[in-house]
Amino acid sequence: MRMTVYAALLRAVNVGGNSVLPMKELAALCSGLGFGNVRTYIQSGNVVFDSALGKDAVGQELAQALAKKMGKPVDVLLRTTAELHAILKANPFPDAEPSKVAVVFCSSSLPKGWLELLLIPGAEQVRPGKKEIYIHYPEGMGRSKLKLPASTGIATVRNINTVTKLLALAAG
Repeated sequence: MRMTVYAALLRAVNVGGNSVLPMKELAALCSGLGFGNVRTYIQSGNVVFDSALGKDAVGQELAQALAKKMGKPVDVLLRTTAELHAILKANPFPDAEPSKVAVVFCSSSLPKGWLELLLIPGAEQVRPGKKEIYIHYPEGMGRSKLKLPASTGIATVRNINTVTKLLALAAG
């Protein structure tokens, strides 16, 4: 049976004291679903594991289990090891400080024209990927007034340092 390594990125978990989910509980939940070699990274809803299930089935099972545990829906965005590698390789800001480059993981391909809807209020630089958006925040993410249009769908953000660590966990 062929196993695929997935990185699951949970949206709006452990942000600002809302939707608190200790990573030990997330790991136990994933193990309970039959996922193997489960490991988490930092307290912001990142988990890497192996599964023989396809991506859609993994996403559905994990989202259902999280909704039951949290008492409300939790969006789950999945990427394989190969996808994480491609995302890092495609980073259009390789010389920027990694903590100031964000990857917005989207649930689907970006719709045509989304970039034209974007108002960039500061020095941020925005570049599209396949199902990701890359943003360089030269003054830091916390100071930015940049807002992505709703047409980008379900999304969650991780900086390049986190994506690099998730790839290392997935590849290791």
